[in-house]
Amino acid sequence: MKILFVCKYNRFRSRIAEVYFKKINRNKKIKVSSAGLIKGYLPLDRNQVRNAKEFGLNILGKPRTTSMEMLRNQDLIIIIADDIPKTIFNKNWYKDKVIIWKIPDVKEGRDVEGNRKIIRAILKKVDELNKKLEGRR
Repeated sequence: MKILFVCKYNRFRSRIAEVYFKKINRNKKIKVSSAGLIKGYLPLDRNQVRNAKEFGLNILGKPRTTSMEMLRNQDLIIIIADDIPKTIFNKNWYKDKVIIWKIPDVKEGRDVEGNRKIIRAILKKVDELNKKLEGRR
């Protein structure tokens, strides 16, 4: 099974979900990755990277952008954003694969408590997903 976590730029939310899922997942048949809907040119926010480390997560790396081929090759696409409309994903070959987690973005990466709140919300959703997938075995 292939799962893709998507947020706006792949600078924070989708990266948190990918790294955390990889950390807790025990089923090696499940492969996860993350990408942004829009190509981002800004580097990762240092505060967000630091906040992720507080939770034992390393989100360093270059942001990735979605492609049609990438989307087609997924079994499940999870949009981790409240700022991406689901209608973008209404193409026949992947519309039934899309789940939306309406996780808001922080207005500024310097909002340390806002970052932590988002991380906690994503961890909870990933835990729920992981438990659901474990039940399918």
